Amino acid sequence: MTEAQALPRRRIGLFKNPVVVKELRGRMRGVRAFAVLSVYLLLMVAFALLLYVIATASQDISGFTSGGQIGRTLFTGIIGIQLFLVTFIAPSFTASAISGERERQTYDLLKTTLLPARTLVLGKLFSALSYVFLLLIAAVPLQSIAFLFGGVSEIEVVLSFVILAVTAVTLGAMGLYFSASQARTLSANITTYAVTIFITIGLPMAIFIVLALIASFLSANQTNIAADVQVVLLYGLLALAATNPLMAAFLTQYWLLNKQSATFFYETVTSTTGIVQVPLISPWILFSALYLLIALVLVIRTVRRVRRIEA
Repeated sequence: MTEAQALPRRRIGLFKNPVVVKELRGRMRGVRAFAVLSVYLLLMVAFALLLYVIATASQDISGFTSGGQIGRTLFTGIIGIQLFLVTFIAPSFTASAISGERERQTYDLLKTTLLPARTLVLGKLFSALSYVFLLLIAAVPLQSIAFLFGGVSEIEVVLSFVILAVTAVTLGAMGLYFSASQARTLSANITTYAVTIFITIGLPMAIFIVLALIASFLSANQTNIAADVQVVLLYGLLALAATNPLMAAFLTQYWLLNKQSATFFYETVTSTTGIVQVPLISPWILFSALYLLIALVLVIRTVRRVRRIEA
């Protein structure tokens, strides 16, 4: 390769990637992208209004509903529906990114541009996730409404966006990997959603069963369990919760409200030998580190798959 050919490659950045420019222009032209965004926001507004009606209908002992309770109900519901939408929208944008090019017989045209496999993969991933991030940012005003009611802190809004963004990146990278490894888009979509459903539904069910069994075991034998055994169980539960975005968000909010810390805190463990203060890290940190590592591995393997296809 000559120096003149290598220089343009070094100048190709993420925002100057020709694949990104092509994909974004193709997606944002016409009314489809704006129609999807409008329908998405209308559904979010309708869901927020429904939550508001439910929250105001529930009254405390004095017969009134506090603004903090309304704000927390709105915030939790909006984040939950956003997480559900991200879980199924992000993989759909990437599961056909490479396999669709092969089915449309346009993959050979991409190869003639002499783009490196890394540039092609990152361009496909960034262009697909950019629209997902647009949907997330568009829903921030709804979260702000919940924030105005009270009961929700700024750090909760920031951490919820981090969990949503990390989930979108990882699931998008997973869809891109299966798109490169599967010959057909249909099989890539089926494999992607099977793994996604396992992560979002299968793992929470397994974690819930484990939590219920351990809770019943601890309640029945609380005085006979040593402190070190309880510490091991606590760390095991934290590791299990960090593998799922829903559980990570729930436990992060729970410990944030009870321990007033979003990073590092201590949990009290009581046993026959005394009281032990166990140091713990907030689940969102472990979740973000684990999922971003998985996304990095998937991107690297996708690049290798694309290089193998080109060879």
